[in-house]
Parts: sequence; C-alpha cells; structure tokens
Amino acid sequence: MTTGRKKIAAARRAEVRLPPLMAYEGGGLEPDGDYDGLEFQGLDLAGQSGAGARFLECAVRDCAVGGTRLTRARVLDSVLSGVRGVGTDLAEASLRDVEVVDARLGGTQLHGAVLERVLVKGGKIDFLNLRMAKLKDVVFEECVLDEPDFAGAVLERVEFRGCVLKGVDFSGARMKDVDLRAVSRLEIARGVDALSGAVISTAQLLDLAPVFAAHVGVRVED
Repeated sequence: MTTGRKKIAAARRAEVRLPPLMAYEGGGLEPDGDYDGLEFQGLDLAGQSGAGARFLECAVRDCAVGGTRLTRARVLDSVLSGVRGVGTDLAEASLRDVEVVDARLGGTQLHGAVLERVLVKGGKIDFLNLRMAKLKDVVFEECVLDEPDFAGAVLERVEFRGCVLKGVDFSGARMKDVDLRAVSRLEIARGVDALSGAVISTAQLLDLAPVFAAHVGVRVED
C-alpha cells in the first residue's frame, strides 16, 4: 500500500478501432479456428468450443457464452459487448487490446490468462477467476465484481474506477501501480497483505482498518 506522494503510473487504456466487419455466418465455433474481421451478433455460442482459436479485429455483441470453451484462445483488437452466460472458460487465454462492455457473466474462468491493454466497462461479473493471471494496463470501470479471485495474480498498471469490489481475494497477488482509490465499494475478503504496490484513499484506509488490524492480530476495544 503506497502512502507517500510518489506518482502512480497510469494504465495505458485499450483503444479498439474496428474496421468494417463481415457478419459471421458459419456454424459453431471450431477449436483452433481463425476468425478475422467478423461480427458475431446475437448468436447462441453456449457450450461450443473454440479452444485455441484466434479472434482478430472481431466484435462479439449480445451473444450467449454460457459454458463456451475458449481455453488458450487469443483475442486481439476486439470488442465483446453485452455477452452473457455462466461458466465461460478462458483459462490461459490471451487478451490484448480488448474492450469488454456491459457483460453479464458468472463463474468466468481466466486463471493463468494474460490480459494486456484490456478495458472492462459496465456490467456485472460474479466469481471471476483470475488466479495466477497476468494483468498489465487493465482498467475496470463502473462494473460490479462480486467475489473476484486474484490469488497469485500479477497486476501491473491496473486501475479500478467507479467499481464495486465485493469479497475480493488478493491472496499472494503481486502488485505494481495498482490504483484502487476510485473504487466505490471495496471489500477485501483475503489477501490484504498483498496491497503493497497498490494505492488506496484515506477513506478506504479507515474502512479497511478492521481488516488490517485482524491481519496483524491487533484486538480493538472501546
């Protein structure tokens, strides 16, 4: 936790500028598929497997992705908007220059994934699994993250702006230039000791005082 006046490095935000896209008219997703310049609009992709696939300059809008398997997929220069579903599997995937907007997801698996220049804006994600993931230049903005798991993750230049973080697990996480000051609600369930390398506001420090006290074994009595 940074308490001095050293300036924290800002995240480099994703800036996705898509070219004109062609509507996706294929069948289901295919493992190791190659998708370039396509728009997936209002499709039911639930339960399909695109493991190892590459998505370049694509838009996925208002699609159902419950149980969709995208392990080790590469998502590059793309937008995911209004996607919804439970149990989407993106374990060990790579997301670079990606915007995720107004998603409604639960139990999304991103453990071991690499996220670079990713914007997550709006929406609600429950039980997001980012264990052992690497996040660099990632911004969470005006979204609700319910019990997200960052255990063992590496976070560098990560910003949380106007977010609700409930029951977050930072156990064993490593942080550098992580900005939590603009979080509207911050509840840390585990891993308060991992906040070295993060910056919080004075008000948040007061709110977290009982958590810090419990961590170091201090009993507070009136």
